[in-house]
Amino acid sequence: MHPPAPPAASSAPTASTGTGASVAAGHPQRWAVLPALCLSLFLVVVDNTIVNVALPTLSRELGATTSELQWIVDAYSLVFAGLLLAFGSLGDRYGRKGALQIGLVLFAGTSVLASLATSAPQLIAARAAMGVGAALVFPATLAILTNVFTDPTERAKAIGVWSAVSGLAVALGPVTGGWLLEHFSWGSIFLVNLPVVAVALVLGHRMIPVTKDPDAGRLDPLGLLASIAGIVLLVHTVIEAPKYGWTSPATLGGFAASIALLVGFVLWELRRRDPMLDVRVFRNARFSAASVSVAVAFFGLFGFIFLITSYFQVVRGYSTLSAGLHTLPFAAAAAVAAPLSARLALRLGTKAVVAAGLLSMSVGFAWASTLTADTPYWGPLVAQMVLLGAGLTMTTAPATEAILGSLPKEKAGVGSAVNDTTRELGGTLGVAVVGSVFSSVYGPELVEKLSGLPIPAPALEIARSSVQGAVEVAARAPEAGRPLILDAARDAFLQGMALGVRVAAAMTLIGAVGALIWLPARAVSPDHPDVPDDLAVSRGGR
Repeated sequence: MHPPAPPAASSAPTASTGTGASVAAGHPQRWAVLPALCLSLFLVVVDNTIVNVALPTLSRELGATTSELQWIVDAYSLVFAGLLLAFGSLGDRYGRKGALQIGLVLFAGTSVLASLATSAPQLIAARAAMGVGAALVFPATLAILTNVFTDPTERAKAIGVWSAVSGLAVALGPVTGGWLLEHFSWGSIFLVNLPVVAVALVLGHRMIPVTKDPDAGRLDPLGLLASIAGIVLLVHTVIEAPKYGWTSPATLGGFAASIALLVGFVLWELRRRDPMLDVRVFRNARFSAASVSVAVAFFGLFGFIFLITSYFQVVRGYSTLSAGLHTLPFAAAAAVAAPLSARLALRLGTKAVVAAGLLSMSVGFAWASTLTADTPYWGPLVAQMVLLGAGLTMTTAPATEAILGSLPKEKAGVGSAVNDTTRELGGTLGVAVVGSVFSSVYGPELVEKLSGLPIPAPALEIARSSVQGAVEVAARAPEAGRPLILDAARDAFLQGMALGVRVAAAMTLIGAVGALIWLPARAVSPDHPDVPDDLAVSRGGR
């Protein structure tokens, strides 16, 4: 198959927004469109973390087992990640505004169902359905942004704001969830989505233009199904790997099958004249290295969040709301660094800023691995969160701009979905790997520390399974034994956390080195800013 020729600069559509705005200027209301997009983005990202703080409550209220609690969190991520690429492509074809608004309505309806659940299986099903809505919303926000901000400088700044909102949502989820749980029932963490959806729908209806790929080729149902099956199976295997073991037949078989499906998807897309995703773009170092950088950043972040939430609540004894409030320095640093990183990338190049962001995260993780129960908050802990928050958006804002700039804006939905999928895969893998490393230390250490105490085997197994389980066992133990169990659990937790966070530090350090080696500093083609002429992605059917 011969690579199709890139579209001539003079034949580029004016704005694909239906307004007649020029490519240089972008959509005339673009800065009014941005808040509507960011509000929708905030909604679906915050739902990734708001549920975590409610897990102890859900365990009590719904009688959820440890496995069911895991799936209350993971069902959303699994469906969300699995549908991103397919829904990004459908948004390009049929309209991104429609995909965004349908996704918001679906998200609201399934949020109501989640709030009314009376059992853990019902809540898991509702969370999975919420992931469908989120997968419609997320890629549409970034695709619309790319189409209304056509000037590269303005687009970089807008993506900086988009990234800042994404970082804020990650950090504000626990705060919002903690406040709601202190004042209302657990269903409030889902019902709070309704007024946000209402505002986002009104703003979107008034401000967001209709955009789609004007030259979309034939629908690619086989590509859609292969991408969904391959990504869903890969994410599911990663989620279940800690349970079955990373070298178990189930895990190895899952990885082999998912890789086979994704390879089949790639081969199929290479054969089509109008592919859903022109996979040759991964030969572009700017696109592929930026995608890996995003995945590595979220690998470290989600793995760290998995542990730091328990550190604040169990080791330091903070309430749910207080634990969330203590993460605000991370959110503040992310918000400040994102627009600055966009400007720095324009001045210094993507390579330097992304590498510096990943290095900042690595230093923050390495420092956090030294945390003890008595580490001062105002000082080391705040500094660590600033390094992590600033590093995250210094990585993701320029890397996201590089990914989106590597495709024509007619294919922005698929480009956004690639960015979002790598983010979700990286985060899911981070929780699984860092969680497994933590468990490999925590369990044996706790059993050894409690070996001299008369604790029944079933209770010991509960304590070994999680630090929250150890707290429950201590609460039921005779008063004289409670401090011994809690101290042993805290010590074992800190040892497991130290090793798990060092893994995050190592991965982000490797990512920083990789960015310096493989990520080009700037775009290389004057006609299409980020795509070499021989790798320019064709418009459908040409």
